[in-house]
Amino acid sequence: MSDAGAPVPSWTATDGVGAALLDRLFSQSVVGLHVLDPELRVVRVSDPTDAAFGEQLLGRHITEAYHLARPDEVRDLLQKVLDTGVPLRDRLIRGALKDVPGPNRVFRVSVYRLEDQGRTLGLLSAVVDVTEREKARSRAACLAEVRKGVGRFLDVASTCEELVEALVPRFADFVAVEVVDDVLRGADPPVGPLGPDVPLRRAAQRGLDGTSVQDDLGDTRRLPARTPFALAVSDLRPRRVALHAGTEWLGADPESARLVRSSGAHSLIVVPLKLRGAVIGLISLYRKGESEPYDVDDVTLALTAAAHVALSIDNARRFERDHVIASTVQRRLLPQSEGARVALDTAHLLLPGRNSGCWFDTISLSGARTALVVGNVAGHGLQTAIAMGQLRTVIHALAGLDLEPDEVLARLNDTADRLAAERAALPPGDALHRESLTATCMYGVYDPFSRSCTIALAGHPEPIVIAPDGSTPPFEAPEGPALFSTDSSPFATATLELEEGSILAFGTSALLPDAETTARVRDALAHPERTLQELCDGVVYNLPADSHPDGAALLLARTGTIPAERVATWELAHDRTTPAVARTLVRDRLDGWELDEATVQATELIVSELVTNAVRYGTPPLHLRLILDRSLTCEVHDSSPVAPHLRHARTVDEGGRGLFIVSQLATVWGTRYGRGGKALWTEQEVPGRA
Repeated sequence: MSDAGAPVPSWTATDGVGAALLDRLFSQSVVGLHVLDPELRVVRVSDPTDAAFGEQLLGRHITEAYHLARPDEVRDLLQKVLDTGVPLRDRLIRGALKDVPGPNRVFRVSVYRLEDQGRTLGLLSAVVDVTEREKARSRAACLAEVRKGVGRFLDVASTCEELVEALVPRFADFVAVEVVDDVLRGADPPVGPLGPDVPLRRAAQRGLDGTSVQDDLGDTRRLPARTPFALAVSDLRPRRVALHAGTEWLGADPESARLVRSSGAHSLIVVPLKLRGAVIGLISLYRKGESEPYDVDDVTLALTAAAHVALSIDNARRFERDHVIASTVQRRLLPQSEGARVALDTAHLLLPGRNSGCWFDTISLSGARTALVVGNVAGHGLQTAIAMGQLRTVIHALAGLDLEPDEVLARLNDTADRLAAERAALPPGDALHRESLTATCMYGVYDPFSRSCTIALAGHPEPIVIAPDGSTPPFEAPEGPALFSTDSSPFATATLELEEGSILAFGTSALLPDAETTARVRDALAHPERTLQELCDGVVYNLPADSHPDGAALLLARTGTIPAERVATWELAHDRTTPAVARTLVRDRLDGWELDEATVQATELIVSELVTNAVRYGTPPLHLRLILDRSLTCEVHDSSPVAPHLRHARTVDEGGRGLFIVSQLATVWGTRYGRGGKALWTEQEVPGRA
């Protein structure tokens, strides 16, 4: 029989079906359902796990039935649904039943307005307890923050600070990280268990307010026996502890007892920082107030975070140890004293930092001149310090050849190219094969007789010049290519005429990174009445507050002249009688300087041989100069570019022993070339003038 034309059944409450559907929904639903009247009072509740649950809530306002974390916000949200009819879906609300003790729960709530023919009847709320899911999500987010934010810097203290920032307030209300004191200085951590006599230093701590607590930050302590802290580093296992006024072990640890009382902490997790059986430190995590006590899953998270942090701390420790070694090597390779300088006062400053390749030097040259050197090899670690030492050694060797500054840098660059080629030839698996070398250098020579400084740059900042009145005269030096670069441009020099008492400041690029900082350094140096060391310190004091040079060097030099009474200069005739005349002039001058007879006789013989060579092989004009300072310098100038060579004469030879005699009588000797010819020079130690 056909059903066509039969009436369609109406599933309404009047047929009893709607009522039955609601009864079944409220009695069997796995979702908590709440019906609220327009005054937000509870009129019906479903909870299949507790039949008496609904009776506790009926007739009560929603904010009276539940202990809500933000009751006013919840009331406003419900009222908005009543007023607008726009549903509220999947909103997370924290709270608990008003009369049931226990921690707050997290609920996912959706709210809909109930209507009948345009009349608002109330609200239907679907509630799902997602507490455990939210805890798991929160733990995962916290662990992700630890993995992302901890270990970015190769510094133990910074790593510990990153950890407490990641954990508070996501996982703890207060966190303290203690590290074995020797580990902070780069030493190997002790293999566990940790003895009671090993000190731990508080490296970082943070509370709920987001700021570090400074009361005992940086303090060291030895862990009291019979406490969770001592047990954790003894058997390398974590501890989860409930805290209250009667906790028995607090009597053995007054410091922890004070923290618990002052903060109101009620739950503690202690986790050892361990790596490959070695103990690095300890993490203490506290919860207080309304925060939930730690559970077993929280211990798992703490262990995972501690493993990540321990590895980061160990990496930082290894880097710190390498840095300490590199810094030690760097300082051993640098000048250990200012040394004796003629007509020039110097002072230096070395700012510590990760860069271990900056260096400075002052090298005495012939003719009372001084070479001023500042350089920097970019990078950090032992290999950077070694490269710096290699370049500094080459500079010393080249300075002894009396070359012009641009030629010194050109030959230094040749050495740099060879070093770069050696590094590139290393096996691909060698870490150095992938680390390119970059370096800069400045080489200048100060001549006290002309009061001039000739400077050449290899990718280095220009020097700062301060006149005796504090002004800064303009000076531009042509910039040459940096060392180890592919730029083959030639090096050039610039010569600066200086007044007596002027100050030359040579700094590495880390000290002069921009125009603003350079201006600050210049202002700090514009006090020529101060000592050079005071000026060095003033540069540091005047750096911007946010400036942290990653290793920098500063060399200061104050120019002077040699007193006229300590210099004698003669123009000599170019004939065969000149050596005898020169001996007479030298004896008279040395007698006037009251030098001993042995020095006078040796100098007479030296000058006689030098002048004889100049007359025989050189070209006029001919000049003789004596300089008396800490040593006695003899110089014979002529205009010929040809230099004599020392040779060992045979027994039957009648000549050829002149320069050999000079080399035996003088402490050092050599030949210096200039635009007007050459100069043969000697230096002799003078008794009583060291």
